Amino acid sequence: MYKVVLLNDDYTPMDFVIAVLQRFFSLDTEQATRIMLKVHNEGRGVCGIFPRDIAATKVEQVSAFARQHQHPLACIMEEN
Repeated sequence: MYKVVLLNDDYTPMDFVIAVLQRFFSLDTEQATRIMLKVHNEGRGVCGIFPRDIAATKVEQVSAFARQHQHPLACIMEEN
């Protein structure tokens, strides 16, 4: 299993991060806000834990979506 992690940057708006968490990880507003604040305050936040293929797909989807909207939001996966 792999953790999908968002990394903080100084440019991506908080609302965009919340939208990403809701869209790609099916989180409600409260859960998404909690993770966004963790990313903002601690530099990183775990979005979920998935099998390797699903985690890799989520990382690619989030990265592509961020690039498409011209945000530098970084999403990585780490072995759990």
